[in-house]
Amino acid sequence: MPAIHTASRIGAWRLGAVALAALVLASCGGGGGDTAASSGPTASLAPRNDNTPFAIRTVNNRADLVSGGDAMIEVTAPPGTIHSGVLKITRNGVDVTSAFTDTGKRTVQGLVTGLVDGDNVIEATVRGGPGARLVVTNAPRQGPVLSGAHVTPLYCATTTPEPGNASRPNTAPSGLPGTADAHCNIATETKLYYRSTSNSCAGGLPDPFRNPAATGLPLVAQPTAPGAAGCWKAYTVGSAPADMAMTTTDAGVTLPFVVRVERGTMNRGIYDIAVLFDAGSPWTALAPQAGWNGKVYYSFGASTGQPRRQVRPATGWTSVEEQLKRGFMVVSNSMTDSSRNSNRVLMSETVMMMKEHIADTYGAIKYTLGTGCSGGSINSNMNASISPGLLDGIVTTCTYPDSETTSMEVGDCTLLVEAYQKAAVAGLWTGLTQEQINAKKAAVNGHPDQSGCHAWYNAFGSNGKAGVYPERFVLNNVTGLVGNTGRLLNNCELPNSAVYDPANPLGTASLPRCNAWSWAESIWGRVPGSPAANDTRDNVGVQYGLQALLSGKITSEEFVTLNELVGGIDRDSTARAARSEADAAALAIAYRAGIVASGKQLAKTAIIDLRGWDDSNLTTPTPAGLFNQIPIHHQWFSWAVRDRIQRDYGDFGNQALWRFARTGLAPTPAVGLDAFNQMDLWLTGLVTSTSSASIEEKVRATRPAATQDFCLLTSDATQSVKVFDQAVCDADPFLKPAASPRQVAGGPRAEDVLKCELKALDAGDYGPVSFSPTQWSRLQAVFSTGVCDWSRPGAGQQFAVSPLTFKAGPGGQPLPPAPVSTKK
Repeated sequence: MPAIHTASRIGAWRLGAVALAALVLASCGGGGGDTAASSGPTASLAPRNDNTPFAIRTVNNRADLVSGGDAMIEVTAPPGTIHSGVLKITRNGVDVTSAFTDTGKRTVQGLVTGLVDGDNVIEATVRGGPGARLVVTNAPRQGPVLSGAHVTPLYCATTTPEPGNASRPNTAPSGLPGTADAHCNIATETKLYYRSTSNSCAGGLPDPFRNPAATGLPLVAQPTAPGAAGCWKAYTVGSAPADMAMTTTDAGVTLPFVVRVERGTMNRGIYDIAVLFDAGSPWTALAPQAGWNGKVYYSFGASTGQPRRQVRPATGWTSVEEQLKRGFMVVSNSMTDSSRNSNRVLMSETVMMMKEHIADTYGAIKYTLGTGCSGGSINSNMNASISPGLLDGIVTTCTYPDSETTSMEVGDCTLLVEAYQKAAVAGLWTGLTQEQINAKKAAVNGHPDQSGCHAWYNAFGSNGKAGVYPERFVLNNVTGLVGNTGRLLNNCELPNSAVYDPANPLGTASLPRCNAWSWAESIWGRVPGSPAANDTRDNVGVQYGLQALLSGKITSEEFVTLNELVGGIDRDSTARAARSEADAAALAIAYRAGIVASGKQLAKTAIIDLRGWDDSNLTTPTPAGLFNQIPIHHQWFSWAVRDRIQRDYGDFGNQALWRFARTGLAPTPAVGLDAFNQMDLWLTGLVTSTSSASIEEKVRATRPAATQDFCLLTSDATQSVKVFDQAVCDADPFLKPAASPRQVAGGPRAEDVLKCELKALDAGDYGPVSFSPTQWSRLQAVFSTGVCDWSRPGAGQQFAVSPLTFKAGPGGQPLPPAPVSTKK
């Protein structure tokens, strides 16, 4: 097998270290084959039957989910055949026996390259004796494997940015010297960097962009801050720079702080893999270097979007120096950055492909820890729900459960902000002070004040727009005044002339649509007879402000008028008087596929949630300068995750919730490091557990005591005193979660009812609140089909059966049993 410092291979995927014992498809791990493998249904490998004298299996992924043209294969052979020279292994009839190495455990392993797209036959035979046969299904490097057909167009990155025109966008710099092919594949490149001993250096990427013309070199090492000395410098093999730092890994290995960075493309995303490296020693998947501790730290990028341009990952490997110096492999891919890809099945598939490549190239993975803030937390949680087992644990900040249900608060806030500006509503507030008006808005919104909905409106209120739209903002955070900026935009990052335009729907129907549902059309499918994708947005029957009405914070007339005027949106996200209506097909898909984060699936993953405060930009803990000016990461989202796990599994023992407010969204460095250390202990215990219990039970049994829930009170200037009494924590006004518009309307805090089932309007449901006959008639007109019955599951709501495969088309099907070898 070639050493790792030769040209890198694009290939298969090794799942971390925890086997889902309850799953039929769980199997053994990589390397020598005796390490328990983290499983999740997607991770299930061809199971080994030790009673079978001859068997073949793929080590790092299921045989039907392999990608990139290679696969680590293990052959269990009859006694006495491995060293006798009579064992022959072929790939599609070509002898590949020389690629295999004896593991000393009655097996041989080898990386089989040259797999064609589609089915490949691997055969192992003994001359004149028995044999085995395994069909390995390979997907190309650019994917897809199971997420369905890729959406086009996607404009590939180029070595240096290239200007666009009226029909195509500017290209993004790839950070690679090669030219992309038609599928945005770019040749892989590796570079070595060392960490300087300087403590006053610039910590950005040493290669923020490529500019060959500047020096004639293929890669220009430039610090992020112009003129500043970079912390990371290009390393020449065999050199010993005077300022080169040393490091000691968590396995006790001391070595120069030199990092190998592999950059390439996978599933049309650009990835970075960074790991400690000894340039003078070989590295193979069966004999990794000691500097890697076998652990993967996977960073998911923030925000959310669905642009049609290939870019580099949002998270730079230099930003996680603590993990690198301790021996972790740091991994990112732009297709797992929420800002670049809102097809969450494709995102999870990309993680699968990346792990397969890592395991085939670098060796067996002990565990995988996922992490991210905001959209990065969305991808962390959704990965655990869509493909349980890919991530053994997650540490999240600015947490959301998933993108689908988070969009409910975005949509509700956008509609309410517009409704508050309408004359009929504003007229009811004549004579009130602005403070009184804002108190009513806050009561309906469920937030501490009006700024939370304003922030959602400005940050993501237009993210669901399918085509060209006029940019519109809340212009005044006190009054909520809304206005157009005069600019026309789209969410594809394409020229406006190159995308769908609701002002010319027939003339532009064939052009790209730019919302999340159309970007993930392979998952949702299209509305019959329409270019639009099925989607889940719905507010039929939602009684906005219901709890505010029942608590006396708004009047009956305000309640009726608001619900008359709030309206909804059409498939283009254009406002309309009628309420928004979801497609039944999309609802079922969202739940079955785990796209709505499933408490049942999340219960299988170790979770530490670092819950900061971001509920307002008007009233903040001190010091105010630390706080986000776009307060959208509301605290209640962490409890939504907890409530789902509690409801679906029976307890939330796998979720640690650490609360703080004084430092805003981000914890203190000490708290962040503590979370990392405790998760390392947790996952180390989990993957080495020999218990036969279920994965849910093992996650709870191996949880360190030090991960128990706590808070840091806002009054604690040092942010160092952990408070474990949750009642004391809740008494801190900046630590107790507020709510959402949908919860004020009567919905559950789990907030996973995309579309409610309806019941008849009943005056008895409003307690002491009374309506005039005219008001009641108006309510009956608004809710002619009924109001939400929150005592029932939502329309289409069901347990996740993820992972699903979408190879056969939208809607998805459960994965079949993993392929196994047969006798030949």
